Amino acid sequence: MTDAPLILWFRRDLRLADHPMLTAAVATGRSLIPVFILDPETEATGAAARWRLGLSVDDFAQRIAGLGSRLVLRRGPAGDVLDRLIAETGAAGVMWSRLYDPASRARDGAVKAALKARGLIAESHPGHVLFEPWTVETGQGGFYRVYTPFWKAVKDRAAGAALPPPAALRPPTAWPASDRLQDWHLGRDMHRGAAVVAQHQAVGEVAARARLDRFLAQSVGDYREARDFPAREATSRLSENLTYGEISPRLIWHAGMRAHHEGAAGAEHFLKELVWRDFAWHLMYHTPHIATANWREDWSRFPWRDDNPDAERWRRGMTGEPFVDAALREMYVTGTMHNRARMIVASYLTKHLLTHWKVGLDWFAQCLTDWDPASNAMGWQWVAGSGPDAAPYFRIFNPASQAEKFDPDGQYRRRYIAEMSRTPGPEALAYFDAVPISWGLDPAARYPRPVVDLAQGRARALAAYARRDGVDTAGGKMTGGEVTGGDTIGGAGHRKPGHRKA
Repeated sequence: MTDAPLILWFRRDLRLADHPMLTAAVATGRSLIPVFILDPETEATGAAARWRLGLSVDDFAQRIAGLGSRLVLRRGPAGDVLDRLIAETGAAGVMWSRLYDPASRARDGAVKAALKARGLIAESHPGHVLFEPWTVETGQGGFYRVYTPFWKAVKDRAAGAALPPPAALRPPTAWPASDRLQDWHLGRDMHRGAAVVAQHQAVGEVAARARLDRFLAQSVGDYREARDFPAREATSRLSENLTYGEISPRLIWHAGMRAHHEGAAGAEHFLKELVWRDFAWHLMYHTPHIATANWREDWSRFPWRDDNPDAERWRRGMTGEPFVDAALREMYVTGTMHNRARMIVASYLTKHLLTHWKVGLDWFAQCLTDWDPASNAMGWQWVAGSGPDAAPYFRIFNPASQAEKFDPDGQYRRRYIAEMSRTPGPEALAYFDAVPISWGLDPAARYPRPVVDLAQGRARALAAYARRDGVDTAGGKMTGGEVTGGDTIGGAGHRKPGHRKA
């Protein structure tokens, strides 16, 4: 043991079980100072995700207290905050769990370099993904750009055993001062919507484990067939918890593998969704421009509109296309959106309305409580056609036929669209309680007429795609012979604008 404590910098790893950084820190025998920093990178998070993060921090603080410790809260640039804490506590250094988005990598790299230059401990640990991005390589030593070979490369790989939670954390002799979480006002931008969305959140590690157990006991067997029907309770809904690290992907992997080996019919497809999340993060690590720009650079010539009045009606769930509107309203009421619905919503915006995928990506980032930067970027660009492993440009989802197939009795649409029912239910009415008053929406008003005729919108999109330089409309190929995509992965991946694991 040593008298100099270690600072444990928590970010999106707000759990105790299967936490490599926490396990390594306890093994040093040092006293430990858990810290959460509200830095500019974190404050830049969208309204719903930032609010939901606050709930997770609060829950985690209680879990930490149960181990005889406490979670210190500080606000400001991470490097400056850590420097002050080191000066106040005499800490020997800092440990944290890795993140892979461009902003986090830049911040963490600067922090690590500064700490090491001072001769202090600066350790980053895994835990946010199943496999570190630099450990999965093609036969040529590069990274995978297509999901199916990525899945084949990792599906039989050992993920390592899940780590048990610590029994206790050794406290320092004196605690540094802490901010109060409520003084951060993380839910300020949610306004009245917070009270509506809060009813649908399952916050913290205990709730995440209960979700996983319930899914494996009740739904995994039918997962492959039922997951595309938004009115059914067929998915795990663990995306919310994975986003904040309330449960580790490795723990989910082992549980899914056990179900698979025990003969659960849908377990392998569930595991493929988990690996799709890894695939998105690996791509963001190797090609960080995917977060803000077309992954395929030649798509910069495509004539998407940056924004338009039609996109505003899309944002409000007032397009006049019931499946699209139900999905967007589900997001305002619950903070999440069903996986199949995300594809329909994204296709409608980028193809029927010819609006840039970044408009949708940015709106999801504001509104989703399960927002994940890698899955959000990957999913939107897959649907739009500009991303890796993308859908063919000529694949345009028809919201009406999709509704007939996946919501045949209209249950999902009626659940969220008050104007479609004489006696709307609580979730349909909750939409009007969640959205801004300034929108001036009334559940008694007539449902809006469609923004665009679906057949005309499809024809317009196909014409725009066909005019794009380098497209062979017969073969679906891009300049240089690169296939635009196709259904090569059997639906396991091409599934998610916004983060929705399983």
